[in-house]
Amino acid sequence: MNAPHAKPAPLPDPDPEADAEAFRTYRVEDQIGYLIRRAHQRASAIFEGVMRDFSVTPVQFAVMCKLHDLGATSQNQVGRLVGVDPATMFGVARRLAARGFVRTTADAADARLVLLALTDEGFRVIEAMKGRGPEVTARTLAPLSPAEADELVRLIARLG
Repeated sequence: MNAPHAKPAPLPDPDPEADAEAFRTYRVEDQIGYLIRRAHQRASAIFEGVMRDFSVTPVQFAVMCKLHDLGATSQNQVGRLVGVDPATMFGVARRLAARGFVRTTADAADARLVLLALTDEGFRVIEAMKGRGPEVTARTLAPLSPAEADELVRLIARLG
């Protein structure tokens, strides 16, 4: 286990020939981070087009989906489930509450916990959005065959 302020491991001895070859052949367009970012941009643009009527971001949508699935849940737990840090989750919850989609309450068993729950309007909106969700996925994966789409989803899930 690393100490909090341990020195980083030393870099391997440089290999000028290998470094020069890597430099000559490196293409950002072939790098996984670049490709994932481009795919994310595509998926986000499709989400925005399909879900435009709701003016809800993908993260807000994910939060509302989790609340729809689970019922009242602590703000921190919802954040962990959708993969956002506590500061971001605080802002997301505040914006959803301001729009009347969620309500916040203190947990009866632990007043330090903030519970989020969908309002009636939040239920109406998320059910309509979930009805359009499959269109976002289908349009995002449209360039792939069904087998390729299934494989991509399976592999991406392993990365996350």
